[in-house]
Amino acid sequence: MRRLVLAATLALGGCTTGPDYRPPELAAGASRNFIGAPGAATPLPDAWWTLYDDPVLDRLVAAAFAANTDLRAAEANLDAARAALAGTRAARLPMTSESAGTSYGRTSTQTQIAGALGREAKTDWTDAFGGDVAYEVDLFGRIRRSVEAARADADAAAAERDAVRVLVASETIRAYVSACAAAYQVDVANRSADVALEQQAIVSRGFAAGGAARFDAVRTTTLLAQTRAAIPPLEGERRAALFALAAMLGRTPDAAPREAEVCRKPPELRQALPVGDGAALLRRRPDVRLAERRLAAASARIGVAEADLLPRISLLGSVSTAAPAGVSLGTRASTSFGIGPFVSWSFPNLGAARARLQAARAEDRAAVARFDGAVVTALKEVEQALARYAAALDRARELDAAEASARQALDLARGRRDAGAASQLDLLLSEQTLIEAQAAVAQSRAQRTDLLVTVFKALGGGWQR
Repeated sequence: MRRLVLAATLALGGCTTGPDYRPPELAAGASRNFIGAPGAATPLPDAWWTLYDDPVLDRLVAAAFAANTDLRAAEANLDAARAALAGTRAARLPMTSESAGTSYGRTSTQTQIAGALGREAKTDWTDAFGGDVAYEVDLFGRIRRSVEAARADADAAAAERDAVRVLVASETIRAYVSACAAAYQVDVANRSADVALEQQAIVSRGFAAGGAARFDAVRTTTLLAQTRAAIPPLEGERRAALFALAAMLGRTPDAAPREAEVCRKPPELRQALPVGDGAALLRRRPDVRLAERRLAAASARIGVAEADLLPRISLLGSVSTAAPAGVSLGTRASTSFGIGPFVSWSFPNLGAARARLQAARAEDRAAVARFDGAVVTALKEVEQALARYAAALDRARELDAAEASARQALDLARGRRDAGAASQLDLLLSEQTLIEAQAAVAQSRAQRTDLLVTVFKALGGGWQR
């Protein structure tokens, strides 16, 4: 009894090995407003795709969250991590085992007693039942640190799941807007081809009547072929985007959603771009949270490794009963029991334990570096995305002005030709300039919508339920 009291006292007064975890300090300037922010640091909404005000897009994201295969795998990984945490927590409770059986034969004790009496030992059936209980006294916090590490692992798995949700949301939207943008480019190219075809027909009739040069007829035919040649690659990009969208929805390529197939114009943002600030970004980005949780797990495992250098104390208890067939089990004469502390220690052979401790400390340093890198990467990706998106907006404004100018030039060229002040070649060149300007505007719009998705993806929203 005195020994049990001593063990309990040690358990209550025991210390926890290893460092007590504290979240790392952020780099200077990490919480400031973004350099490329378009205006005030307006907070980013959780479901950022609702900013497009497109019900089809909302339904597609919801369907992707429900059926995406990568997200389903991430959910399963999270369940496994939570189960591992529950298993680690169970180590704080006593462990029990039971056994029961029957055997035929005789024991050495029976043989010795019978021999002393000059008799032959009797061979008979013997029934037996026993149970053991063991409880590890967490004197140095090995189990507590193990639970901390397992809890951080489960949190890390949740962060990984959230990172997949960010990816699923952004890539589903990217596939949808890419399909719509490619269809828009196809329509622009088709309209340009219609104009080129009309011009080619006019010049061909003029050439047949002797009113146009063969050179003009060949040039219009060339322009028509060049305009038509731009259509198949755009159509191919549209189909590829539809296949990507089907995959994000967990479907085969032949099951692309009808809403995306008929979309002919990419959705546009109807308000100022909300980006928040660096502090909100680092709280929101799942990869930063993942790195921080892995750092917490690495810190806790230092404590586990340090505890392995010290003795383990367990309280053991056992009870067993055995009796010949026909005799009741559990009688005083057939029952034995024992209870007491048990100490295990690998001393003086601590080489393996010290190596594990060195490895745990090295992993902790690596986790610190990975966290710092995750913070820097998150800020870098947002600034890069904002810079590219801002440049795309500037380019779009210039291209819109160029298209308007080219359209005005074509109208002037037609008037001059009708007045006899310009040749058919002048009109053809003006028409070609307009076609190129329209194609550039359509391509710019597709690029701009894609870059906007990249901005939202870098901001890390969309994982919140």
